[in-house]
Amino acid sequence: MFDKFVPDIYAKSIYTIDYKSLKKSKVKCLIFDLNNTIAPLTLKKPNKKLIDLFEELKDMKFKIYIVSNSTKKRVEPFKDILCVDSSYLSMKPSLRKYKKIFEINKFKDNEIACIGDELMTDIWAANRMNFVSILVNPIGTKEYVSTKFGRLFENFIINKLTNKKLFRRGKYYE
Repeated sequence: MFDKFVPDIYAKSIYTIDYKSLKKSKVKCLIFDLNNTIAPLTLKKPNKKLIDLFEELKDMKFKIYIVSNSTKKRVEPFKDILCVDSSYLSMKPSLRKYKKIFEINKFKDNEIACIGDELMTDIWAANRMNFVSILVNPIGTKEYVSTKFGRLFENFIINKLTNKKLFRRGKYYE
């Protein structure tokens, strides 16, 4: 039951992911969560470090999406400045937006990697689609109330996964 919450890859941040290895494993599309994955809630637009990373990923020929539960007003500055496709109010862990990306681009499921900071939304959805799931640590401490509630259940799941030796917070792997 808890297997669907285990990420395929666990990295410290989006900046420590081995994107060359993903490319070698035939991943063509990267789907990033926004809040506390690529930017803390307090950041209103991408900083230079994030812009540089996304330019490097585009140079590697990745198709990039931002899929967020946030509003259009929150997502658009990142979409516009980073020059990537996006989806706002995505209702994750609903699979609707992931299915749309999958169908539009005609990717195989193993050609898409989802990167996020939440087991309950990002990892669970990616695993249900059989995408490569990549968990990163949240980069900010400020969170929406709904996220704080989700973190309570997430901590319960992490404890179960830790007891079953399937996952341990802080023990990164690829």
